Amino acid sequence: MMIRKLTASFGKLENETLSFHDGLNVIHAPNESGKSTWCAFIRAMLYGVDSGERVRGGYLPDKQRYAPWSGAPMEGQMDVTADRCDITLTRTTRTKSAPMREFSATYTGSNVKVEGMTGANAGEQLTGVTRDVFRRSAFIEQGAVAVSGSPDLERRINAIVSTGEEQTSYSEADARLRAWQRKRRYNRRGLLPDLESRIDDSRRLLDDMGGSAENISRLEQQLEAARADCARLESEVTETRKRQRRESLETLGQGRAALGEASAEHDAAMERLSVCRSELRQSPFDGEPREVEQRVNADLGRMAELKSLYQKKNSALWVMLLFVLTAVGVTLYTIFDSLAYIIAAGVFLLAAIVFLARYMKAKQDAAKARSERRAILKSYGVSHGSELARAFEDYRQRYAALLAAEEAERQTRERYELARRRQLKLEEDALADLDFVGGSSPAARVGRELNLKRAEAEQLSAQIATLKGRLSAMGDTMVLRSELGLMESERAAIEQEYEDISLAAETLRGADEELQSRFSPELGRVAAAYMSRMTGGRYSQVLINRDFSAMTRTQSDTVAHDSGFLSAGTLDLLYLAVRLAVCQLALPEGEPCPLIIDDALVNLDETRMQQAMELLKEIAKERQVILFTCRKAE
Repeated sequence: MMIRKLTASFGKLENETLSFHDGLNVIHAPNESGKSTWCAFIRAMLYGVDSGERVRGGYLPDKQRYAPWSGAPMEGQMDVTADRCDITLTRTTRTKSAPMREFSATYTGSNVKVEGMTGANAGEQLTGVTRDVFRRSAFIEQGAVAVSGSPDLERRINAIVSTGEEQTSYSEADARLRAWQRKRRYNRRGLLPDLESRIDDSRRLLDDMGGSAENISRLEQQLEAARADCARLESEVTETRKRQRRESLETLGQGRAALGEASAEHDAAMERLSVCRSELRQSPFDGEPREVEQRVNADLGRMAELKSLYQKKNSALWVMLLFVLTAVGVTLYTIFDSLAYIIAAGVFLLAAIVFLARYMKAKQDAAKARSERRAILKSYGVSHGSELARAFEDYRQRYAALLAAEEAERQTRERYELARRRQLKLEEDALADLDFVGGSSPAARVGRELNLKRAEAEQLSAQIATLKGRLSAMGDTMVLRSELGLMESERAAIEQEYEDISLAAETLRGADEELQSRFSPELGRVAAAYMSRMTGGRYSQVLINRDFSAMTRTQSDTVAHDSGFLSAGTLDLLYLAVRLAVCQLALPEGEPCPLIIDDALVNLDETRMQQAMELLKEIAKERQVILFTCRKAE
């Protein structure tokens, strides 16, 4: 098969084309120009895009990695020549979740479909190998020149160095034998552990059957004792509850009587207090006795002063005498016409007027004193000062009686409140004592003990029923022993199978080692020839293990060097030689498929680059070689 032309809408490629010719094709382009994308596109056109891959550990599947940057559907076309026919492969995308799922293969320039070629088998029909073998042989990705093993590649190599049969591989046969071993025993799983577990269960069951009857008898005796305890406790619960109710009622009755007595005393004290307040309100006085006494004493003193004022005697004799003398003086003046008599009469008249004024003033003051004294007595509702003193003494006694009544009311009220609190406490205690479920009374404790004993009896009954049911389900001892014998025979047979499989695995391992002695030298011989060509004869031997890891040595070395001791360029050449050897041995000989190389020579110096290119030119005489590189190569 040879690739002629590519047209791609794939990743950064937007409907771009690339053409190839026979022999060696060198596509030189700088980094990030799409070289790896073209390589991935070739693989996708041959084998399709796996839509089931998922993102994992930093790995991005092709359906996401190469989705067109423009947002257009992923699609492409590839023109190839196979079996002397020009064929055009087309892959398009109908749904985004299944890119390039739609496939067609037609003869170029026509609409005639290639019979039997589908999107699933196109790559294998054209290259002659599966995707797995193609990626490990003729398709060399950037940074992945090393070869990794796979059952498909192993079968093809085995077919070449042995019988030509490609349907078997040591890895698959060994995996199948190990699966058979795991089926029989794998840690605690498999047929043998399961059978051994059932044998142990049967043996334990036989032991249980031997002791079940004894356990049932023992439990029945315990059940009988528990039921007797239940009967005794039921009687005790009835008696204690009756006694508790009676005691609680008696205590509540005593409390109610004491509360009633205290209430009656308080009611009497309240009545007495009301009477005292009513009597005190009838008194003309108001306030505390000390203040009232001070006020009364002040009023009594004032009344005494007023009494002395209006009881003071003011005689009018001097006024009359002076008026008489005035009249005599006037008479004598008229008789004797003497100035002295008239002056004396004027003096007497003036004196009489003065005394008359004083007399009138005294009479007015006495009247005011009497009026003020009467007002004071009237304010107290008495008519005499002695009555006022008696009224105050009566007020003081009523006030003292009121204080005594208030104190008695306070004391009786406190006694009533104390009795009421006591009654509430008694009622709470009675409720607690009558709580026969969660209370702390003797009746409640006995009730809980009864419940525990009933639960114990129920549990014993359930255990007896379970044991009897289990004993009944166990069946006949003879039958169980017979089944145990059969299982032990089966275990012996499976153990023999396990040993046979182990022997087969060892035999297969020995055969594989013999085949390996033929496998490694053949592949190593071809790889060594390529390695010698590309290193100017410096490295002349290549050793390859079954996992395709490789070692090499120079002519002067006594031991081969592991890949970890080689430079990057030498390591690339080593695995490129292994790849070329695998292509020569594993790929079909008829019409060779192209060799696709993506920047595998980037770590080489100029000399080895030239030697590698000479080898590729020679290989390109037999198969198409497509080399993508960022370095100029001739």
